Amino acid sequence: MSDATDPWLIVGLGNPGPEYAANRHNVGFMVADLLAERIGGKFKRASKAQAQVLEGRIGPPGPLSRRVVLAKPMSYMNLSGGPVTALRDFYKVPLDHVVAVHDELDIDYGTLRLKLGGGDNGHNGLKSMTKSIGPGYHRIRFGIGRPPGRMQVADFVLKDFSSTERKELGFLVDRAADSVECLLAEGLERAQSAYNS
Repeated sequence: MSDATDPWLIVGLGNPGPEYAANRHNVGFMVADLLAERIGGKFKRASKAQAQVLEGRIGPPGPLSRRVVLAKPMSYMNLSGGPVTALRDFYKVPLDHVVAVHDELDIDYGTLRLKLGGGDNGHNGLKSMTKSIGPGYHRIRFGIGRPPGRMQVADFVLKDFSSTERKELGFLVDRAADSVECLLAEGLERAQSAYNS
């Protein structure tokens, strides 16, 4: 069982490269980037995994401060499990201290849902992670809603947020980053009651 001194591995899911940076599928990267900014550090290429990582602490100084490894897998979404496994092994992170931040089709835009374990709901990043490490990790699900009309899911997630969505995106990414900090400092139940909408 994990304890308070164990590190946390916060994985923002997305695709590498500037052409994907503003896609709906990359909201996990956006949250990871904001957390990095809050820590005051920069991502560096990991020597042990195909990922960018930043080590630091999240939370107020004292007993609520948590040691974290922020990670952005650079393997493309469908292969996220490999880098996550390598980082988890290297940093000796218990499974219940792994957090995936990802886009979620079945939730309205901007709605957050936090949970521990569960299925992948057709999300290829989660599918790859679960295949590699098992399902018992935390998820922060950032709602992007369903595609309009007959648009294919693959096309929808690889499109940038609409101009209307972008008006709120900064605030919503900020809220998702807050929910990560709350999860680490105060636990899942407290974070769910504060952020699940």
